[in-house]
Amino acid sequence: MSDKIPESLPAAVYVVATPIGNLADVSARARSVLAAADAVYAEDTRHSQILFRHLALPVRAISLHQHNERARADEIVARVKGGEAVALVSDAGTPLISDPGGRVVDACHSADVLVRAVPGPSAVIAALSICGLAAEPFQFHGFLPAKASARERVLNTLAPRTETAVFFEAPHRVLACLQALRDQFGGGRRATLVRELTKRFETARRDTLASLCDWVASDDNQQRGEIVLVVEGAEPVAEVASSVGREALLAALAAELPPRQAAAVASRVLGGEKNQWYREILSHKGGE
Repeated sequence: MSDKIPESLPAAVYVVATPIGNLADVSARARSVLAAADAVYAEDTRHSQILFRHLALPVRAISLHQHNERARADEIVARVKGGEAVALVSDAGTPLISDPGGRVVDACHSADVLVRAVPGPSAVIAALSICGLAAEPFQFHGFLPAKASARERVLNTLAPRTETAVFFEAPHRVLACLQALRDQFGGGRRATLVRELTKRFETARRDTLASLCDWVASDDNQQRGEIVLVVEGAEPVAEVASSVGREALLAALAAELPPRQAAAVASRVLGGEKNQWYREILSHKGGE
């Protein structure tokens, strides 16, 4: 890694990805930008200081978290308009990905302030690369709701989707999350639990959701550290829809169920928005 530090950076906001565990993963460009920036804003200044010490940089970060981000956004825009280069970092990985920074970037675009990416480590991409499941298409859903009822509602809408799903989860909720996934997606759906990426106890275990639930329940070590869950998508159901016949299926649903319940079933089986199916089912009922 080059120790050369540029004398200055063009005025802009630099969104800088930092290591997700192993500090050796920091890029030469990230170090260069952090060294040359007029100001560095960090999610947790104490945590970021560990990285700055590793890089031998005398950086004094300014806090930027969910409780002060709105005010910081105006402050950062003003600094860049005044000719400064400002860097954003999160505790690990890329800012904005389940971390603060979104309001800052939005404010910058609204104020015609330049925003530049300094890409690097990503827990989402790293987990996909070693999960042993289809890496594309995928959808990233961040952290699921902590409350069981809200979590189940979200998973119920995701269960029929065919894309690979990626979730972050806190260690104290990972077992409950896996059990909810098992109940909503089915115990036979495959998933990979990826834990402690790039760290000493990195783990990537692919199995069915039912088996992963049993494994995590029986081993407290799997309920520690940073966790990413990658879940395979549902099997496509287009063949079922075509063999039954779309119009025949809608007519049967309209005849047997109330419109909103029929629309929910059609959305789950055929895909698409419930409101769209609701209107079509109403038209079928109207034609009876």
